[in-house]
Amino acid sequence: MQSRWFAAGVFVTSLAFAVATQPSFSQDSAPAPQQEQGAPQQQPEQGARPRRPLPKPTNLQVLPKDIQPEQLVHIMRGVAGALGVECNFCHVPGPKPREMNFASDEKPEKATARIMLRMTQAMNDQYMSQIHDPDAKPEDKQVTCGTCHRGHKMPEHFVPPPEHHNGPGSQPPQGGMPQGTPPQGPPPQGSGF
Repeated sequence: MQSRWFAAGVFVTSLAFAVATQPSFSQDSAPAPQQEQGAPQQQPEQGARPRRPLPKPTNLQVLPKDIQPEQLVHIMRGVAGALGVECNFCHVPGPKPREMNFASDEKPEKATARIMLRMTQAMNDQYMSQIHDPDAKPEDKQVTCGTCHRGHKMPEHFVPPPEHHNGPGSQPPQGGMPQGTPPQGPPPQGSGF
């Protein structure tokens, strides 16, 4: 159970680092900022509509079932920002205008999102947690949606730059291997493979 809470905490933390700006999640406004315990309730500005309390999340299959609504909104905004999408990418419209049915499983993108959330949790729990690089910041040791998606619905295909095996300042050998010919023999010692 501790591992599940740790994974959820790591995931929430990693999403916070992944998203610099967050698109609007609700038709009314973002959740109210958290107040310190014992602090007096802030009154809404004159003329401003009071914020409705967020409903208790339902149909959660990956995130903890007792997650606070504000935490869920924060995570979902992070996912949306990392993919460059809005809520309607995974969620269907609700019965009222400008409302979403967040509990519905109608869209296949929502099932895919759950798979991807489990994948990032597993990578962070099983692999990234083993990285003990003292120079790496905590966000460097986290896989998030933004690690691959970088603001796109589908991750862009990575094409590595052409390899150059000559040392600095050296010239390619005369009559060297034709372009596209794979190197022969075992990999150089110390290459890590």
